[in-house]
Amino acid sequence: MADTGFIPKEKWKAFIEGLSTKAQVWVPCLEGDTVIFRPFSKERNLCFERPANSSPKSVIFPQSDTLFSFKFTKDPETPQKVEVELTENKDFPKTILFGARPCDARGFTVYDRPYTETDTPDPYYKGRREQTTIVTMACQTSWAGCFCTSVEGGPADKTGSDAMITEVEKGYFVEPITEKGKSLLQEPGVEDGSAYQGEARKEQDAVRAMVRKPFGDTVRPKVSKELFDKDEFWEEALAKCLSCGACTYLCPTCYCFNITDEHQTDKGERIRSWDGCMYYHFTLEASGHNPRPTKFQRYKNRVGHKFLFYPEKYNNVIACSGCGRCIRYCPVSVDISEIVSNLQEPGAEAPAQGGNDKKAGSASNG
Repeated sequence: MADTGFIPKEKWKAFIEGLSTKAQVWVPCLEGDTVIFRPFSKERNLCFERPANSSPKSVIFPQSDTLFSFKFTKDPETPQKVEVELTENKDFPKTILFGARPCDARGFTVYDRPYTETDTPDPYYKGRREQTTIVTMACQTSWAGCFCTSVEGGPADKTGSDAMITEVEKGYFVEPITEKGKSLLQEPGVEDGSAYQGEARKEQDAVRAMVRKPFGDTVRPKVSKELFDKDEFWEEALAKCLSCGACTYLCPTCYCFNITDEHQTDKGERIRSWDGCMYYHFTLEASGHNPRPTKFQRYKNRVGHKFLFYPEKYNNVIACSGCGRCIRYCPVSVDISEIVSNLQEPGAEAPAQGGNDKKAGSASNG
């Protein structure tokens, strides 16, 4: 079997349709002016020309997820005794996330450390992660706000992907990365891709050269703790922020959540929902005290988690993939890369990240 594959453009749609007969396939679809991931169907308008407006993290970490249902029953002979019956929701279908971008796949590796590489792995995230094959597409151009190469990523970065597809003149070059990805080469319509490897590399290198470098020529940013601790800096930088929280929902590496019990008289569900540190209620205590009452304190925590706290815990790994979504879609154009650039230690360059660390961590709100 060939090491790489090639799909002619005229067989592209049939290839995706073939995958959908074997698994649930999520693809980027154009809905109005928005590109969003949806389950594949022949009626949908597929769009691989630009990244989705929001990351596809919901495929593995749903925005609203029923963890289990519960039911209360009374003993007829002892009415004061109530029993609780729990039914877990662990039906995780075989899934293919198709057409995500390299920054999206890298985002899942940020999730993996607190959710799976720990003494107490999250069974819901872990179950979906293991059942999902991530097929990314190398970017055909850079996009406004992108800075992936400044956080050790890139428009053709393979971190977190099972296979990567690069569009070339006559079709699509397929490069498997894991055993899951190799299975794509056995699909109908996939040809030997060795003749297209050189063309694909040229395309990838050309796009990489386009990506902006907000931190200069340093390999990755290193935040000065002295500058980070100055509230005056944050008050000025976040004066225009609305604290709407859109950045956290669009981000491929934000993984905070809340858990609520939704129930009627005798039954209900325990639901996990996305939450975010940009919301006032996120740290609001029952006493009424809030340790982060202002928007600048909340955004300071958001940046700190990505560029200070997470790297300190996980061997210098930055919890930001540089996708640029929070910059492109912020209603008042708050630019996280500009803020981090202004927090750089003069003349300092951060140490390289450790990609294979297994340090245990909690999957609680970050």
